[in-house]
Amino acid sequence: MAEGSKSGVTYTTVDVSYFEQRALKRHARVWSLWALGVGAVISGHFSGWNLGIASGGWGGMFIAAVIIAIMYLGLTFSIAEMSPALPHTGAAYSFARTTMGPWGGFVTGLCENVEYVITPAVVVSFIGSYMGSIFGTPPAFQPVYWIFGYIIFVGLNIAGVELSFRVTLVVTLAALACLVAFWVSALPVANFSRWALNIGVGPDGTAVELPNGGGPFLPFGIGGALAALPFAVWLFLAIEQLPLAAEEAVDPKTDMPKGIMAGMATLIVSAFMILWLNSSVANGSFGLSTSLEPLLDGFKAIYGDGLARLLALVAVIGLIASFHTIIYAQGRQIYSLSRAGYFPRGLSVTHGGRKTPHVAMVAGALIGLVIMLGIWFALGAEAGAAAIGGTLLNMAVFGAMLSYVMQAISFILMRKNMPHIERPYKSPFGIPGAVATIVIAIVTIWFQLSDPIYRNGVIGVAIWFAAGIAYFGIWGRHKLVLSPEEEFALSKGTAEYKSY
Repeated sequence: MAEGSKSGVTYTTVDVSYFEQRALKRHARVWSLWALGVGAVISGHFSGWNLGIASGGWGGMFIAAVIIAIMYLGLTFSIAEMSPALPHTGAAYSFARTTMGPWGGFVTGLCENVEYVITPAVVVSFIGSYMGSIFGTPPAFQPVYWIFGYIIFVGLNIAGVELSFRVTLVVTLAALACLVAFWVSALPVANFSRWALNIGVGPDGTAVELPNGGGPFLPFGIGGALAALPFAVWLFLAIEQLPLAAEEAVDPKTDMPKGIMAGMATLIVSAFMILWLNSSVANGSFGLSTSLEPLLDGFKAIYGDGLARLLALVAVIGLIASFHTIIYAQGRQIYSLSRAGYFPRGLSVTHGGRKTPHVAMVAGALIGLVIMLGIWFALGAEAGAAAIGGTLLNMAVFGAMLSYVMQAISFILMRKNMPHIERPYKSPFGIPGAVATIVIAIVTIWFQLSDPIYRNGVIGVAIWFAAGIAYFGIWGRHKLVLSPEEEFALSKGTAEYKSY
């Protein structure tokens, strides 16, 4: 095949049974897709975002959140146009494959793979932290929570797409209800100046607590705001997973854009409410800047320690929502690359009766768990927890930023080179929105690279990429299959592809 010879890839002929063994089942409607998008992100409103306050103070974190919200609006509107035009499970890989060829598709898929394998590991570490507070278990018990978390929620996702989406909707609504309950509780006692602005700069340039608050809006200047960008990403990270459900959506061309836009609107409201109110109660920004349980700390500040365990049990719902939904995305992402032959093809086999990609989900979960346990036992409990909550978080963000750049470039190329493709939805921001996404993502990556503490996360991603590209270059590129994503790229791609 000409495409193969030109790009250095080879397609293998498969019979109809290959795709019969890899069939999915359609089930999702608009609200299921909304819940999938919001549920994937919502844990970032419970834990993780607050670590950016240490870099920028409250004002710096606020500015970072605004910038990152603009980036995600540009990204999600671009995805909302591309996903119904290319309604395949491959999502980011599919977009890039169509516009940039097999190597572009694979590298984009590899970027997203880092995000979806590492993010659940970070989320389950936060779940373990909350569960430790609830049951009073020692730090050494944390791996037990992680293992049971993976077993339970991989199992629920394998049980069937109908059950998976029902659980997603229930836990997402429960997580939002928990956040709303906190906002209502915090409003009467919130004191923004006293608590949110209680960070100053010490003689050594590090953050110090101001006992009476009233500190500067930007204690570390605009540089601190930019340094907080990687943490602000946690407020929206993974909303872009929705197109992975395209082949399980009943009407992806109509429902996918609606689900993405509704999800983004929900997350913007929630992100700025939690940033404002969680920081405006006792302990304030200084206390939150190092907390692994910021929402629980907020509840404690309002209701005292007596209800702490009950409140922690409520707060953990948000983390469970994200853990469950990102495991769903992880399975579909690995499945799509495997079905097309970029990853070992055995990973894409679906369950005979339930039609869920059980092999892909188990494989992704095992990789995430092995990484966590390796860090934990190599560094010890305290240092291991810090590395998982910080370094792994930045690995996920770094992989995500690279995939956003590639998806935005795919959108620009699709707009310029493929005007003939049917577009049920068109982004109102167009190419300028995609360019804004690229610029902000690159700035975020730059500030990750400039932080020596989190540079190890970037190095970890580089190792991941090297292993993946070596596998594809030596073996995978000779084993490609004409999956729906590949057939679309060959038949409806750019003018260069049309001749084949």
